Amino acid sequence: MAELKLDKERFLKRLEVLTSTWKKSDLFGVDALAMAVGKDDNVVYSKSTALQTWLFGYELPDTLMVLTDHSAYFLASKKKIEFLQKVEGSQNGTTIHLMVRDKKDDDKTNFSKLIQAMKSSKSGSTIGEVSKDKFGGDFCEAWRKVVSSNPFTKKDISAGLAYVMAPKDESEVQIIKKACQATCDLYNKYLKIQIIDAIDSEKKIRHSKLSDGVEEAVQSKKYVSGVDISQLEMCYPAIIQSGGNYSLKFSVESDKNTLHFGVITCSLGARYKQYCTNIVRTVMVDPSQEQQDNYEFLLSVHEEILAKLKHGVKLKDVYNSVLQFVKSKRPELVDKITKNFGFAMGIEFRESAFLITGKTEAVARKGMLFNICVGFADLKNSSASDKVARTYALFIGDTALVKEDEPATILTLLKKRVKHVSVFLKDESDEEDESEKEEQSEQILGRGARNAVLEQRTRADTGNEEKRAQHQKELAQRINKEAKIRLQGKSLGIDDKKMRKSTVAYKNYGQLPKEPELKEMKIYVDRKYETVVLPVFGTPTPFHISTVKNISQSVEGDYTYLRINFFHPGSSLGAKESGQYQNPNATFLKEMSFRSSNSKEPGELSAPSSNLNTALRIIKEVQKKYKTREAEEKELEGLVKQDALQISNNRSNPKLKDLYIRPNIVSKRITGTLEAHSNGFRFTSVRGDKVDILYNNIKHAFYQPCDGEMIILLHFNLKHAIVFGKKKHSDVQFYTEVGEITTDLGKNNYMHDRDDMMAEQAEREMRQKLKSAFKGFCEKVDSLTKSAIEFDTPYRELGFNGVAFKSTVLLQPTSNALVNLTEWPVMVITLDEVELIHFERVQFHLRNFDTVFVFKDYNKKVAMINSIPMNSLDSIKDWINSCDIHYTEGIQSLNWVKIMKTIVDDPTGFFESGGWTFLEPESDAEQDDDDEDEDENFDPSDSGSGEESSGSEDEEESDWDEEDDDDSDEELDSEEESGKDWSDLEEEARKADAEDRYVDDEDDHRGKKRKHSSPSKSKSKKSKRR
Repeated sequence: MAELKLDKERFLKRLEVLTSTWKKSDLFGVDALAMAVGKDDNVVYSKSTALQTWLFGYELPDTLMVLTDHSAYFLASKKKIEFLQKVEGSQNGTTIHLMVRDKKDDDKTNFSKLIQAMKSSKSGSTIGEVSKDKFGGDFCEAWRKVVSSNPFTKKDISAGLAYVMAPKDESEVQIIKKACQATCDLYNKYLKIQIIDAIDSEKKIRHSKLSDGVEEAVQSKKYVSGVDISQLEMCYPAIIQSGGNYSLKFSVESDKNTLHFGVITCSLGARYKQYCTNIVRTVMVDPSQEQQDNYEFLLSVHEEILAKLKHGVKLKDVYNSVLQFVKSKRPELVDKITKNFGFAMGIEFRESAFLITGKTEAVARKGMLFNICVGFADLKNSSASDKVARTYALFIGDTALVKEDEPATILTLLKKRVKHVSVFLKDESDEEDESEKEEQSEQILGRGARNAVLEQRTRADTGNEEKRAQHQKELAQRINKEAKIRLQGKSLGIDDKKMRKSTVAYKNYGQLPKEPELKEMKIYVDRKYETVVLPVFGTPTPFHISTVKNISQSVEGDYTYLRINFFHPGSSLGAKESGQYQNPNATFLKEMSFRSSNSKEPGELSAPSSNLNTALRIIKEVQKKYKTREAEEKELEGLVKQDALQISNNRSNPKLKDLYIRPNIVSKRITGTLEAHSNGFRFTSVRGDKVDILYNNIKHAFYQPCDGEMIILLHFNLKHAIVFGKKKHSDVQFYTEVGEITTDLGKNNYMHDRDDMMAEQAEREMRQKLKSAFKGFCEKVDSLTKSAIEFDTPYRELGFNGVAFKSTVLLQPTSNALVNLTEWPVMVITLDEVELIHFERVQFHLRNFDTVFVFKDYNKKVAMINSIPMNSLDSIKDWINSCDIHYTEGIQSLNWVKIMKTIVDDPTGFFESGGWTFLEPESDAEQDDDDEDEDENFDPSDSGSGEESSGSEDEEESDWDEEDDDDSDEELDSEEESGKDWSDLEEEARKADAEDRYVDDEDDHRGKKRKHSSPSKSKSKKSKRR
């Protein structure tokens, strides 16, 4: 219990809602409330435990709660009371009393105090309890005996509690949305795929086995993403029905009958952090037109329910208006429709007080969560040839949230139109036609060639690829439209080019130094104003140090030369220098050279050249100082000022010790402590360095466990860079090592070495301990920030290898990004910012391919991952397709710098000319036309006459002999290109020259000279061949 933390603010807020509702309305009609919760593993849903979860966030077994008109009493064990300690005392007009159980006298003293408090509350005659909750155990039994021995009138308050807990606040809605997403993933990524695969392969599978598979899939990250699967469970076992046996209720179970390929109803719901959701879908195989019409009408009924379900509307009015809608449109279906249209949900799956029926007086309120489900049972399919398929049912349902002045909003966003839930199989006539074509192709191509293809491409693979291709077509059409809308009224031009600073050495003449060097026409360096004063035609002329490009010195004979080069247009090659000068057409000074004698005249303390030596040294010092300051200013340029960290002095703040930080604060890595405060994290090193990361500046937060890795880490990808170690950083990571990174190869290792076995066991224990500590930290931060910061964990099983920067790393998808967090520098690609993904060098004879990520911000440089193994291509495509991101592929590498520059320069013209379609392969229409032309030109029956095909074996053997001779000649003459001697080549060249109408007389003359000289050359060439 020590690891759990009570959200005090949420508890007090909800307790006030409960007490104020009880006092201000006659909903309860009691003088006191008493609820005892015991241990019962068979109880999944109960109103008492739901109230505990709603108040505390957890279930507290063997706990008694008593509410009176001015006080709240909690009787529990010592550890549970310590958990509730922070709320003890007077809070919002209610005094909270915490009482520790006394097992010595079986809590008789505590029970008597509570009975007395109940009797002194209002009239003290009626107490409210949840009649259905009869928990076992000595504690609950003892409490029931004490209550029965007193003259209290008992009243069931289940409906009142349901009314209080029904509207969901923002934190509850966020949890429910994640639960809805998990429900949709389970259906879309597992159950639907299993059903379609069974239909496609005509596999016999029982309803109960499909239901059991859903129970297993709920704990697999392969099918569920974006949630902590340890807190995810099923609301009820998934219900799959087919073959004429349908019961449109949630209390039935999947039977052991085999799945029938007709009409299949599927119901399932995921429960995340105790909050329930639900979805119902119907899959139709080869539906008749009548079935499709009935299903479309059922969809319209479902939409009518959502339209009527608003804040302030009685549930019976919703039911009656929808029933009237069915009577007016399809009166023959009134007897077939379900008896209710759904019910309210929350911590409990079914709130019986909020059924959508014709008798429910309860009113829908904003924030209430409903399972909207409606169906038609016992429908007849007259066109069915199968006796089992003649009776069918249609059933659909979604989780919806009640709004104020608009229809209820669906949270389970899965498509359910006819085309999305129907599976159409091919007719027998079509299969016969295809079989005839296959037989004909076997005669032409040979059976071996055909089988080689079919063995590699199964029906399931083809179906999956077709679905992926169809989805990508839809995305391709959408991508250009969205880009046009996004770019309307938005300039894509690159930011204005930064001009070189127009640095003024001295603002007025009075700032010019009065040093004797100026009068003596010497070079003088002013450190204060970072200026070099040079004598030009007898006048001291100042030049700011920023105008000096470089300086050099040389000694030639009796003289020392000092050469100063200045910045000017063209002084540096490349686009960086273009446009950096405010007035590039002005006259610029390129360089200046000064000469001074090395000879010392009589009476002089030093040679004149000493001035040049001193100037060289001081100029370089000032230049170095200036460049260092400019680099620091450039590093801090564009920095967004962060809010101040609000330090929380609470000792229970989430904290992790002995962590390293990346990038390092100093050159050497140092450990420190990471602590979560009110509005951000603070890392404090052992040296005292502090790094603050605010919650509102975190774009992504990742937790990567040490499974298969030598480090365990927390990584923060920031919206705006922060500064530490005199540099800007957008990615900050905290990690610790979980094992030895290096291994002593000189050590003699034995398989059963006791020391090694103990070291391995200690490492396993340390890994488990670190995982527990890091996970606990993440959960505490999630609770502290009220899910504002939620740590995402990479899916290692979906990872693939590639070169992100210089070395090969493991890139792992998360729910929102593609990351590599182990190697530094890290790569974090936010999927919401990606416009499209292009695969380069996709060819069968290559082992690797490259991937390019094009961002929606076209000014941003594309991200590339190179050398990805070819066997990862299909899995990557499936993942990208599931993320609704468009991808293309090609056999060549493209110049993306030029492509993006073209788009940025003229985005309107780019999209008018087709946009990203230039990355697509040839259109289907062109391919079909080409195929038709090839079919017209090639006729198997006319491919050769009977006489030609009926040649003798001798002729065939002679042909093969001739081919062998030709091959041997080609091998012999391979050193001489084509086997022709020099004279033959000269003759071909002469003929080519003669045919060229543009050959002039000189060329003809030169050709004759080559012709006369060729015999000797050919002769020598032939001699070499001999």
